[in-house]
Amino acid sequence: MLILELMIRGWSKKYEEILQDFGYKKQNDLRAGYLLDSLLCKQYSFLKLGRMISGKNVFVIGSGPSLGSSIPILKQYKNIVKICADTALDILIKNGIKPQIIITDLDGNLSLIRKQSNSSVIVVHAHGDNISRLEFVKNFKNCLGTTQTRKIGKIENFGGFTDGDRAVFFASRFGAAKIFLFGMDFGSKIGTYSRTKKSEMKIKRKKLVHAKKLLEWLSSNTKSDLFTLSKPIRGFRKITYKQLKLSVQS
Repeated sequence: MLILELMIRGWSKKYEEILQDFGYKKQNDLRAGYLLDSLLCKQYSFLKLGRMISGKNVFVIGSGPSLGSSIPILKQYKNIVKICADTALDILIKNGIKPQIIITDLDGNLSLIRKQSNSSVIVVHAHGDNISRLEFVKNFKNCLGTTQTRKIGKIENFGGFTDGDRAVFFASRFGAAKIFLFGMDFGSKIGTYSRTKKSEMKIKRKKLVHAKKLLEWLSSNTKSDLFTLSKPIRGFRKITYKQLKLSVQS
């Protein structure tokens, strides 16, 4: 599985654009990556993840405004692999939907994520703004780490910027046959499930713009078939809930 040791081709340029636009410091991201590598004594098996995802249908679930209307549909598909952004976890668990993989930079419900780590794989992202929270990974049973810089020890870079789009990059890199987006709207309206404070709305919208652009870029650099049940996005086929059943079966 040598491919898993490599960043998606062209990622470095995308990362530099993010650093420039947001004023982030690469050295802080590197520092976070080294810290996470030191904290993760044992990482969840890539081979197990490959068996879980490769050639399978995968639902990627974000915390956008359309998530609420997706819940009854998601409950119908119990046997499909589900990867969620951490802020979507609360409503999923309340409705009996248990994702196999949770993507987080540790700004979600940490006590709930810790509880779910007994049965779900927790993919923790290290960046300059969450260094103070990285110690929390010691509480997770099934865990692996990611970075947005170069590979650091055990810490891989599969691409992506926010939890939602990182989940799509993750599913793609592990060979999902089809990826379906739920609650991934990328509009000016921020979903209540996202736990975004009023003071953070502007930066959140800016992050979503980048996330959408990255997914549009990914659509030309993946072997996975891409679908969305949220807002239209270039490179993803927009389908209805009725069409979902046929797409999953075919």
